[in-house]
Parts: sequence; C-alpha cells; structure tokens
Amino acid sequence: MSEAKDRELRALQAALAAEHAAVYGYGVVGGRIAGDRRAEARSAYDAHRARRDALVREVKDMGADPVAAAAGYALPFQVPDPAAAVRLAAELESRVAAVYSDLVRAGGGERRRAAAEALREAAVRAVRWSGESVAFPGLVERAGPSSGTPSVPAV
Repeated sequence: MSEAKDRELRALQAALAAEHAAVYGYGVVGGRIAGDRRAEARSAYDAHRARRDALVREVKDMGADPVAAAAGYALPFQVPDPAAAVRLAAELESRVAAVYSDLVRAGGGERRRAAAEALREAAVRAVRWSGESVAFPGLVERAGPSSGTPSVPAV
C-alpha cells in the first residue's frame, strides 16, 4: 500500500473510532437530556450510527479490518443532569469534527468531499449544542509540528 493510501486508511480508522465513541457518548446523552432536546439527540445518534456504518464499509473496501468499538469509553466529565448532557453532546461533536478534518487532509476525491460534509455536520451540531462557534471547526492548535497521525477521541 502506498504511503498516501496508508495515511488515508489511518484517517478512516480514526474517523471510525470517533464515530464509535460518539455513538456511545450519545447513549449517555440520551439518558440524561431534557425532553425538549431528546429529538435532537436522537437525530445526532442516528447520524453517527449511519456514518459509522459507512466507514466500516469503506475500511473493508480498502482491504482492512475496521477498528472495533470499545466495550466502554471514559467520559471527559461527569454527566449527572441535562446541562452536562448538552455539554457532552457539544464535546462529542467537536471531537468528531477534529478527526474528520484529518480525513479531509488525508483523503481525495469523493472521500474528501464526504469527510468535509461530515465535518460540517459535526460543526453545526456542536454550535447547536454549545451555542458557540469557532472560525475553523475541526482544526486544533498544535504545539509543535504535526506528527501526521490522525487524532482519536476518547469520548
């Protein structure tokens, strides 16, 4: 496999890992979110499941074994109430956007277009959950040179 294809596969696997984590995280969000935002949480959960399933197919199409979901994930903070559930949803979307930015950089053609669309959708959901936006969603400040390794969220 060429270096470019290997980089693209690593970015695909990282996006898949992020989607696994988001699906898990939205399970927590759904259990704590207030009723008026439950439909929004369900829609995001369904979107992440669909992206996860599409990424599984893409990884298989590249001849690799898709990264498996973990049995559980460490949450970035306690989620005891609806306000914390909203903060978790925003965090999940920000982390997913960051990983898709890596896939945009590594991919080409249709894969790059799909990754850019996924990044856009995650950024829009992050804004809806948090009420705040950033100039370049998915891009994080890096202290020092990039390692070229895609980032993978823990949840």
